[in-house]
Amino acid sequence: MSQVLSLWRRCRSVPVVGPVLGARAFSFAFSQKAPYFGSIRPRFTVIEHNRAELVIPDRRRVHNHLGTVHAIALCNGLEAAMGALAEATIPTTRRWIPKGMTVAYTAKAVGDITCIAETDAAQWSSGDPDLPVRVRGVDRNGTVVVEGVINLWVTERKSRPAVAAGP
Repeated sequence: MSQVLSLWRRCRSVPVVGPVLGARAFSFAFSQKAPYFGSIRPRFTVIEHNRAELVIPDRRRVHNHLGTVHAIALCNGLEAAMGALAEATIPTTRRWIPKGMTVAYTAKAVGDITCIAETDAAQWSSGDPDLPVRVRGVDRNGTVVVEGVINLWVTERKSRPAVAAGP
């Protein structure tokens, strides 16, 4: 199991903390590992194989001059969801890096926005180095405010040379 998925499950299962505070602790830790994501203060709600969801809380800090959630904040949320999905799903023998993002802004983004990333299991085992991750952002009413694809470059991990034992 990946470190991200393992940490997610551990954080949510601590009896003293509970799933809600555990999810917040995970979200904070995730933002520390990739500090730029901290700018949107993501609150992860789902991390599993082939799916991740997080909420961008509605705060002035993520607004544009119109008072709606800024396009870059939306992309940041989509990329964070995609990263969690990729880390939770990719086979241990492979590695990934984002290659590009294509998005369409379909409605004004007002209020908390849920960012969702999804793939199909077959994509990860196909051997194709190009892997499209479907992403979308949805407001409280279920209106899709942004949607698109983040393309990943997926390759085999290079094997590490064996370390020689001592004398």
